[in-house]
Amino acid sequence: MAVQPEGTPCWADAMFGDVEGAKRFYGDVLGWTFGESSSEYGNYTQAYLDGRAVAAVVPPMPGQEGQSQWCLYLASPDASATAAKIRENGGEVLMEPMRVGEFGTMCLAREPSGAVFGVWQGGTHEGFEASGVAGAYAWAEVFTREPAQADGFFPAVFPYTAQQVNDTAVDFRVYNLDGNPVLGRMRMGEEFPPEIPSYVNVYFAVADCDDAVAKATKLGGILRFGPMDSPFGRFAALSDPQGASFSVIDMTTTQGDMPQMTDA
Repeated sequence: MAVQPEGTPCWADAMFGDVEGAKRFYGDVLGWTFGESSSEYGNYTQAYLDGRAVAAVVPPMPGQEGQSQWCLYLASPDASATAAKIRENGGEVLMEPMRVGEFGTMCLAREPSGAVFGVWQGGTHEGFEASGVAGAYAWAEVFTREPAQADGFFPAVFPYTAQQVNDTAVDFRVYNLDGNPVLGRMRMGEEFPPEIPSYVNVYFAVADCDDAVAKATKLGGILRFGPMDSPFGRFAALSDPQGASFSVIDMTTTQGDMPQMTDA
């Protein structure tokens, strides 16, 4: 597998107080199977789709118990250099670059408007072994109440260009790498309760959005939005039984014209 270009979303994981419960939920909703937990690395457990690594779940470290949430990692050729850029551009490094054996080097950070994300410098583990197929990572968006801060930060830290959707009803921007969209940025409106901070919303592809929603809600998940048709696919926003937000999207069921974009 080729090393991911800098700034490419390359991995996702989440901490869960009830790891076995998370495995049952995502196993049923997304069709994942799970490897053996690695006690050497805090019982980190990889999720697989047809034998290919697609995500991971892990119990919280002592003192880090709290709201479960998905963390998206962006690829970096040099995690220490990226950490320096994060600081220089108003972000906060929450966890200094840490080598994880031969697998790679990780770092956790918060961008200026508050969304937490990870940085991954790949070693033997370069990231997703499958994406864009049912059961695997599909897309991600930074949800923020302060879009100007996010828009100043991400293209300064990563080699992104940006395009703005020409729609007065929604403030949505796309960050591109080499002309290809890799990450979205959505302004949070009043429909989001004020206690919800900025966050990165991860989308997983599914074969049937309505079926995935039905499975998720039957298992204790909460439907937050949708299902809704769009030019990108039929999607819905959910929270799992432990409170981690994520979205599902059937990219084969599209409706409407693609939005017009302007270089930002």
